[in-house]
Amino acid sequence: MPGVPRPSKGRTWGRRGRTPVVTISGRRSGRLSVAGLIAMRPGSRTRPCHRLRTHRAGKGKRRSMGERDFVALVDGVHQLLEAPIVLVWDRLDTHVSHAMRKLTAERAWLTVFLLPVYSPDLNPVEWVWAHVKRNLVSLAVVAPDRLEALVRNRLKRLQYRPDTLDGFIAGTGLTLDEPASP
Repeated sequence: MPGVPRPSKGRTWGRRGRTPVVTISGRRSGRLSVAGLIAMRPGSRTRPCHRLRTHRAGKGKRRSMGERDFVALVDGVHQLLEAPIVLVWDRLDTHVSHAMRKLTAERAWLTVFLLPVYSPDLNPVEWVWAHVKRNLVSLAVVAPDRLEALVRNRLKRLQYRPDTLDGFIAGTGLTLDEPASP
């Protein structure tokens, strides 16, 4: 599918004839979840906004972000932009759940549009994740805390590259038109 970010591929160096081997402990120390969006406001630079959450290993513990995590992200962006938000979301189960619909309906300043099913090529945030993963592909991370620091660093770098973010949006082929004045 043209235009869709490719999976990350990494390279490493090793002695000729000896395949490099990275040993791992086999223990699960947890998982890192990242939610993000690209914030745009007329007259301001495009910026990424994100929320990270580390989930510790253990049976019966949640291993992904919930509705309240996503709402906290959107609330934070609303405070940052000081403006109403038009949110374009993919159809992640958490985004379309009954609880999420209830939480978003409580926010008069929020308008939500859903992308068609299975359309990552229309979601510019997928390009952000591909970009971040490409920068992390050849790193072996021992602890989730270290991975969190690296992801934060890569996302912070994107804050200073609004042209790259604008390119991610342009790569979707979607146009963003301002509403007509009454």
